[in-house]
Amino acid sequence: MAEEENLSDDMIPYVEFADNANERTPCVLVLDCSGSMRGEPIKQLNAGLKALEKELKDDIDASSRVQILIIKACGKDDEAVVASDWVDAMNFTAPVVEAGGLTPLGKAVDLALKKIENQKDLYDSCGVSSKRPWIFLVSDGEPTDYGWEQAAQRCIEAQKNKKVIVHAIGTQGANMEKLAKFSIMEPKRLVGLKFTEFFLWLSRSVSCVSKAAPHADDLLKDIEAWNEE
Repeated sequence: MAEEENLSDDMIPYVEFADNANERTPCVLVLDCSGSMRGEPIKQLNAGLKALEKELKDDIDASSRVQILIIKACGKDDEAVVASDWVDAMNFTAPVVEAGGLTPLGKAVDLALKKIENQKDLYDSCGVSSKRPWIFLVSDGEPTDYGWEQAAQRCIEAQKNKKVIVHAIGTQGANMEKLAKFSIMEPKRLVGLKFTEFFLWLSRSVSCVSKAAPHADDLLKDIEAWNEE
């Protein structure tokens, strides 16, 4: 009885890794959910997240190897909040996100980098190996928070130090020049509202990475192909 009383939420991750000791591929989605996404854009974004959930769960390898974290960049006070914390793909439930507020991309990527560092520490403490984390930054506008340039530079430094791979994706209306400051790779343009197609590509890409270690640039060929359709 005494042992049961000493159990805490901090021990739960260890149980998770004990049940599934596979190497993990961490994947963070930083989503612009600002007011400009109201209406059809946010509807299509949510549909895409549901498609991502299904695709990852249907993939035997990805479901046990990929971990997902979703961060929303939105809010009247330029907030960045976790919409869905770290979870194995097999247990991932797509959150329903709402549009509103501004676009604190700087705070959002800072939060993403912090969450990645914490998760890597947890992997190490549990003896679980992991591949280089991915961050997908998706926006239909541009950063609105103070100091976002410094946050973007921290993002660049993390990539140069091989701590993370960052893909910047701009939807219609996005300031591609500013998005480019967050990634050492050229940002990609999402044509129309092809969120479902994008998330299906994302799922297949992280599944591929979870089983092998191809160069990130090679995995951009598919997104370029469906962007040209």
